[in-house]
Amino acid sequence: MTLTIWWITCLIWSSVFLFIKIGLGDLPPVTFAAVRLLVAIAVFLPILRWRGVSLPRRAADWSVIFVAGLLILGANYALLFWGAQFIPSGLTAVVSAITPAFALVFGHYMLPDEPFTLKALGAIAVGIAGVAVISADQLHIAGRMALLGSLAVAGGSMCVGFGYVYVKARGGRRLPPEVLSCGQVICAAGPMLAFAAVREGNPFAQNWTPLAIGCVVYLAVAGSVGAMWLNYWLLERLSATAVLSMALVEPLIAVLLGVAFLGERITLNAAIGGVLVLCSIFMITISLPRSRT
Repeated sequence: MTLTIWWITCLIWSSVFLFIKIGLGDLPPVTFAAVRLLVAIAVFLPILRWRGVSLPRRAADWSVIFVAGLLILGANYALLFWGAQFIPSGLTAVVSAITPAFALVFGHYMLPDEPFTLKALGAIAVGIAGVAVISADQLHIAGRMALLGSLAVAGGSMCVGFGYVYVKARGGRRLPPEVLSCGQVICAAGPMLAFAAVREGNPFAQNWTPLAIGCVVYLAVAGSVGAMWLNYWLLERLSATAVLSMALVEPLIAVLLGVAFLGERITLNAAIGGVLVLCSIFMITISLPRSRT
């Protein structure tokens, strides 16, 4: 049962990049990301009410949630969805996977119990080298916008890495995971909608085709709510290392989905860069404690 849930979660996380790429065919990126958050709120709040879970009341808790929401969902989604317009969905997944390396860097400076080790430094260097190889390949193959797209996705990963470390440093982990996640969605949705309206026009007057609506619903329900819930279900039964090991599989599945459904092709240099990123994740994963949570 646990192994089945692990694979289901892994498949959902892997597939979000495919649905992002498909949805971007009809919708502008920030509008797409913002409405995904709105739908996630509509799903989250009834679930919390049904479970009898309340949102925080302390201003200190909301300050942590607000900053984390702007970073992990706001800035990250804006950069990720914008960058995904210009590079294949599989490469988007691979570049996004560099998040743990950024978290190691920020954790070293913000968390007293997470100092650098030679293994950590090596993992960071390998991961950055992988992103550099992919970015250079995209510049050569697809031009300047593809390079900027790769860098934007990497920038989103950096925001996520900082956001998670910030939550841990400020004590946000004492909050129930579903409350923390829902609060972040609430805090990010408003600014994202406002930015989308200024930058891309009325979010509700865009090209809302049935396919675009389906992509938004899938990303919100399966990606933002379902996979998160399954992820925490797994954390209660497996070690953190076992759960994080999904990051080794997700980019590979995402690449295969892009090839199968979008006809994407991965060059040799991009594949080399992807292998470097996966090696970085593997080095980080094996260095984590293996105790059960």
